[in-house]
Amino acid sequence: MRNWRQASATLAACAGVAMAIALPAAAQNFPAKPITIVVGSSPGSTTDGLARAISQEVTQITKQPVIVDNKPGASGGIAAQAVARAAPDGYTVFMTTNTTQAANPFLFKRLNYDPVGDFTPVAALVKGYLLMVTNPGVKAKTVSEFIALARKEPGKLTFGSGSSSARVAGELFQQMTGVSMTHVPYKANPNAVIDLVSGQIDMMIVDLTTSLPQVRAGKLNALGVTSLQRSPLVPELPTLNETGLPGYQISYWNALYAPAHTPEPVVKRLNELMLRAMQADGVKRFVQQNGMEVFTSSPQELKAFQASEVERWGKIIKTANIQPE
Repeated sequence: MRNWRQASATLAACAGVAMAIALPAAAQNFPAKPITIVVGSSPGSTTDGLARAISQEVTQITKQPVIVDNKPGASGGIAAQAVARAAPDGYTVFMTTNTTQAANPFLFKRLNYDPVGDFTPVAALVKGYLLMVTNPGVKAKTVSEFIALARKEPGKLTFGSGSSSARVAGELFQQMTGVSMTHVPYKANPNAVIDLVSGQIDMMIVDLTTSLPQVRAGKLNALGVTSLQRSPLVPELPTLNETGLPGYQISYWNALYAPAHTPEPVVKRLNELMLRAMQADGVKRFVQQNGMEVFTSSPQELKAFQASEVERWGKIIKTANIQPE
């Protein structure tokens, strides 16, 4: 019996050594097959566009296909759950936002994933801001006029959202102005913008990627941006901070995560690929054209940043008195 136990212990030790040797080798050869980037929003969203820009660069670097898999719904929860259940080998990763990783715990009574325990942080990617837009049928050309209109008919005007950033931005707007509007939820922001253009809803505060093309096409009216400084994309447009809402600011961020227990060497390799891709001209151009800024990190820095963002978004949501659904 003792010889059998000794043999088992020896085999286990050898297996551990073999694994320790194999992981760096696997990381050096990573990726050896296609990578899938799961996105929790529809095609046309900021996260989708960023994922596609990055996927092209990573494909060029690694010579392996990088596939973008859109799984909208449940404020990114469907995509989050899919990645949480994926094999922790680095070949299925999650490009997401503060919606799933910081805000959803305060917006839903129950989540089908753990935004901390189910994921391994890989890299922060970008920060961005939002644009307040209305359909042309709304008789308000400025933020002040919109506030006056909303106060005149409480509850009549509607605002849509397909992300926590858009939802919280609208709720914070109501809180700071004292107006009452009706919230209309959507699976993703692009779906909401379609209804905004057609006049089914009245207003959104949504990312520039989704809204600015419609503004430039004359299909939506832009009233203000949520940054403290004016956006270089629309320098003529005031900030909400300038238009009678001092201190109003809402931003969002994108980051990459792998399933929990993904080997550290693979995470390190993924981080290297993300940071290289973010320096590519095509990705930089996408970031600039969509009013965002490059915001990269190490896995450890993303972990700390996410923790601070959970606290920040929790405070905003509780202050806005948004009840979990």
